[in-house]
Amino acid sequence: MSGNLLFQLLLNGLIVGTLYGVVAMCFVLIYKSTQVVNFAQGEFLLIGAWTCWWLVVDAGLPFWFSFPLTFLFMMVFGIALQMVVLRPLIGEPIISVIMVTIGLSIFFQAITKWIFGADVQPFPEIFPVKSVDVFGLSVQPAYLMSLVVSILVMGGFAWFFKYSRMGLAMRATAFNQQVAQSLGISVKNVFAMAWAISAMVSALAGVVVGMVNGVSGALSFFGIKVFPAVIVGGLDSIIGAIVGGLIIGLLENFAEYVDGQWLHLGNLYTVAPFYVLIIILMIKPYGLFGTHKIERV
Repeated sequence: MSGNLLFQLLLNGLIVGTLYGVVAMCFVLIYKSTQVVNFAQGEFLLIGAWTCWWLVVDAGLPFWFSFPLTFLFMMVFGIALQMVVLRPLIGEPIISVIMVTIGLSIFFQAITKWIFGADVQPFPEIFPVKSVDVFGLSVQPAYLMSLVVSILVMGGFAWFFKYSRMGLAMRATAFNQQVAQSLGISVKNVFAMAWAISAMVSALAGVVVGMVNGVSGALSFFGIKVFPAVIVGGLDSIIGAIVGGLIIGLLENFAEYVDGQWLHLGNLYTVAPFYVLIIILMIKPYGLFGTHKIERV
């Protein structure tokens, strides 16, 4: 392997890995706040991508206006979803809420196919150039944009949880909901904000992937691809989500190269993260940065 190829694999892995890390943080955010694993996370990407595509293509709005408008719509969508569908389930068994998120996943896939069809719809040309030279490598501008925005989002998450009033309230709620309520924190508002932020940030990944590969129902599979990153890093760790995303992004790119050069299995790119997931869970059941819980039975 030449040094140039190695650098290309590392760069591509880091770019995709930061995107995985951002979506993984959304999984962790909802889990830490509500103790629920959101299996409709991939559909948040899909809805965000279709919303931005509709604003640009059908409504005729410029992309740089449609992009933040998509975030605003997804924030309202996340709050409404939590208030209408999930808030009545507070206090119910966790498995009931998880099954509802699976049902929402199926419903959102069906409704988007009904509205937009099943065919892949490409984004119009957003950037004036098709590729940008980075140390001799050609990189699509959408990926560079996603790298910059993802780093900003990660920094925003760090500031939000450490200094903002709502971030501190979320941390308190994640630690103990009853204690948080006794301190005057509105757990319902924390839940709604967690789903709103998760929907907004997921839309970022959906728009970027849609700009590169086109928008279709296949985007929802991105949520499943990110799941190994969540488990590898630790289901309740923001830092773990970032590290897990980078690990899975790098692993996918190197697995694709190894498969294409020597193994020729054809699907190692897809299944390699799940192999690593199994190995990590055998060694560290709570993930690399997950909290170890000891329960009396």
